[in-house]
Amino acid sequence: MVSVIVITAGLSGYFKQCIDSVRNQAAAALEIIVIDNSLEEKYHLSIQKDYPDILLYTSPKNLYYCQALNIGINMSSGDFILCLNDDVVLEKDFIRNCLKAFDLDKRIGMVSAKVLRPDKRIIDTTGLFLSIWRTAKDRGYGSADCGRYENEEYIFGVNGAAAFYRKCMLDQIKIDAEYFDTEYNIFYEDLDIAWRAHNLGWKCFYMPSAVAYHARGQTVRRNVGVGKSRARLYLNNELNYDLIKNRCLTIIKNESLLGFLLHLPFILIYDIFSLVYILLFRPVVLKKLFLQPIPVKSAFRKRRKISIKKVR
Repeated sequence: MVSVIVITAGLSGYFKQCIDSVRNQAAAALEIIVIDNSLEEKYHLSIQKDYPDILLYTSPKNLYYCQALNIGINMSSGDFILCLNDDVVLEKDFIRNCLKAFDLDKRIGMVSAKVLRPDKRIIDTTGLFLSIWRTAKDRGYGSADCGRYENEEYIFGVNGAAAFYRKCMLDQIKIDAEYFDTEYNIFYEDLDIAWRAHNLGWKCFYMPSAVAYHARGQTVRRNVGVGKSRARLYLNNELNYDLIKNRCLTIIKNESLLGFLLHLPFILIYDIFSLVYILLFRPVVLKKLFLQPIPVKSAFRKRRKISIKKVR
């Protein structure tokens, strides 16, 4: 059984294309779960009317991405979990090809597809890597799909827009009752999962024959920023705060002491540039960092719990 969890904010016309592409998959035993995070009173009624066979959860409040995914995973019954943004469309053999990757090794807990932009020419991601700045780097981001990323291979992690996970991996790496850290809201949650999984011995595999299309930024950026690089320029102040906070939490929870010392110069350089940016263009974010400090104590508590899982 594959459980497909689609989070929708009801902000774009992509939802129907996404669900239809899931329903058309050449794979047996699919369970589709939709988390309606639109906050629109009657939006869920249209979903029920068009897709009476799906499992639907409608939230009365903004759950943010991590909270919504946790609810979806808890509702699921599949051995594999595919987490999708509602602005993603899958090719017909997407799920079947990803499952082939999982069959290669029982320690493969994550599978990344080749994700292109809607024009089918430009790469959105071919998997996540951990940069020297301790940020998530999408491999191939913004480059032309010219055959460079056609090899099946091990990588670091999978982008959250179309993230395929082995359920038993998620069960092992969860902290308390949370798979995704709800202190994140959105951003860096995919890197946190990947890094946490690697620390506990899991692997990620890239499967280029599994192809999807992603209209990046539909739900969180202003219309002018859809599909563009330098995402933070198009995000509101709240989301810029999350970018800073979540990177810090991810490093605290997952980085080794040696890794931190080796990368400290790069971390500081990145932080200096971030500070200059918010001072010049986002002073409200700086104020928010003082009024709502990053929950460092909570991150260290979670780090200790991850360390205990390592020992076991």
